[in-house]
Amino acid sequence: MEKKFKRTTVTSALPYANGPVHIGHLAGVYVPADIYVRYLRLKKQDVLFIGGSDEHGVPVTIRAKKEGCTPQDVVDRYHNLIKRSFEEFGISFDIYSRTTSPTHRELASDFFRTLDKNNKFVKLESEQFYDEGAKQFLTDRNIMGECPRCHAQGAYGDQCEKCGSTLSPDELINPVNALTGNPLVKRKTTHWYLPLNDYQQWLEQWILQEHKEWRPNVYGQCKSWLDLGLQPRAVTRDLDWGIPVPAEGGEGKVLYVWFDAPIGYISNTKELLPDSWEKWWKDPETRLIHFIGKDNIVFHCIVFPSMLKAEGSYILPDNVPSNEFLNLEGDKISTSRNWAVWLHEYLVDFPGKQDVLRYVLTANAPETKDNDFTWKDFQARNNNELVAVYGNFVNRALQLTKKYYDGVVPACGELTDYDRETLKEFADVKQDVEKLLDVFKFRDAQKEAMNLARIGNKYLADSEPWKVVKTDPERVKTILNISLQLAANLSIAFEPFLPFSSAKLREMLNMKEFDWSQLGSTDLLPAGHQLAEPSLLFEKIEDDAIQAQIDKLLATKKANEAAAHKANPIKPTISFEEFEKLDIRVGKVLECQAVPKMKKLLQFKIADGLENRTIVSGIAQHYKPEELVGKEVLFIANLAPRQFKNGLVSEGMILSAEDFDGSLAVTSLLREVAPGSEVK
Repeated sequence: MEKKFKRTTVTSALPYANGPVHIGHLAGVYVPADIYVRYLRLKKQDVLFIGGSDEHGVPVTIRAKKEGCTPQDVVDRYHNLIKRSFEEFGISFDIYSRTTSPTHRELASDFFRTLDKNNKFVKLESEQFYDEGAKQFLTDRNIMGECPRCHAQGAYGDQCEKCGSTLSPDELINPVNALTGNPLVKRKTTHWYLPLNDYQQWLEQWILQEHKEWRPNVYGQCKSWLDLGLQPRAVTRDLDWGIPVPAEGGEGKVLYVWFDAPIGYISNTKELLPDSWEKWWKDPETRLIHFIGKDNIVFHCIVFPSMLKAEGSYILPDNVPSNEFLNLEGDKISTSRNWAVWLHEYLVDFPGKQDVLRYVLTANAPETKDNDFTWKDFQARNNNELVAVYGNFVNRALQLTKKYYDGVVPACGELTDYDRETLKEFADVKQDVEKLLDVFKFRDAQKEAMNLARIGNKYLADSEPWKVVKTDPERVKTILNISLQLAANLSIAFEPFLPFSSAKLREMLNMKEFDWSQLGSTDLLPAGHQLAEPSLLFEKIEDDAIQAQIDKLLATKKANEAAAHKANPIKPTISFEEFEKLDIRVGKVLECQAVPKMKKLLQFKIADGLENRTIVSGIAQHYKPEELVGKEVLFIANLAPRQFKNGLVSEGMILSAEDFDGSLAVTSLLREVAPGSEVK
């Protein structure tokens, strides 16, 4: 039996305050969350919508150092920009605060102390990378080196942005400080860890058995993590930007951002409701819903619930409706490459068109798989759906009423079978929309609302009151009465999805009050009701406006391509003695063949002037084996042998040059020399 709740706490993922919000954030988190909250409010349910900026963490410090300012300067600027953008776009938070607030600092510190006091943490010593020149430990994102997978320079300690591989700093080749280029050493440090392994059994029961209704992508990702077995996770970091660790031995350490940030939901609630916040977080009759993107599933379904469970007095999330990613014009949205549609820029470029973007993002919502936003689709959905269907129906119904009855709602006369059929079609719209919104299917719910507009548009087109008025003027009254009732229903049905347009439509209908429970009613506007002056509900978007946006993206792509052709920074200086340790020689390729089941590798038999040797090289995607047989190549002769999983042993490394497009070219000589010749 489904549990009944008295109230609902809705949170949306805290955006990093190191840059603006883009359409990927909107489609993945904020638009669906806002639709759901507006829906609950329409049903007169007790609901609180909590948002805020995540202002700690490495990305903030990296941007601050690049810009030559303080981290506080960065978060102040972007927090205010994000907050204004959300307000103008109509994301209806009850509070949008920040994790640098005094309330948050106090609550996050108290949360840590409670867990520490109750022995919910373990302290572990580990070796981490340290920059002796900068005198600091480095986070994964502050470490850079050569990718062990694709051998691109400039891979970060958590990910190679070139090949997309997830990495750890220990995997990088020649890791350095990403900001200074300084070489790194390993030093011991002690941190507090949350032993997630202690919660493994409980999480398996709570998620895998008790929450099978969660979206497949959420349930599946949680199951994958649980199947692998959970490990202790650090809750502190050696940094100077963040909330200081409130414990003995915590000097020079801060709360790790993943531990600090979700507590922001609670602290923001406390900031809004200092005397009653606990009922929204500790009362079992409160339902907790997290809206997030798929990159946050583990934190909100495994880590944060484990924190709440460890503390002991908090409720747990009832559902975590996570979306997949939204791509842009067929390419992954990337803030670092400026490949995005930024909300604050959209609001300037398309003033008054918040609902158009809300509609398109919901229609293309990546609820079950990654989806794509294109400007042409944006234009088509506006012109062919909002303008040609919804807007066209409303405009004709209001204009005809103004023309024939001075804007007064006519009385409904005798109904035809077609009238009854039409009325029956939209009688169940409330039930249909609610059924979908209750299970977070926002894309389908909006389709149901738009279907109501299609019914109205078809009814008016089929009934042709502009023709019937000449032969049966009384019949026109019934046609327009039904059309106006449909329009009034649309102003309610679209309220969660398109709040600006719904308010505008109600103004034109002169609807002072409305109630969600009236949705589906056939007498929302009584006969004799005076309508206001009609105007266009939506405007056509012309080709030049869309081309301007496409041109902006093309300019970004060209700039990225130009940047990609810029050489990587020179690696840290080495001594001549270090260089002399490398034994680089000329070898002649005697044989070359593909390695079965390893599509990137070629196996070489090299004549090296002494004994022939085998070298395995990852260049199969750049050369056919027959192209290299008989060629002279340069190779490192004194590299330690490397054994592969299939038993092959590589006795050296063939030298190649990587072009800016990622292609590899084997090094060659201007004239032939004997195999085994040394490179000086």
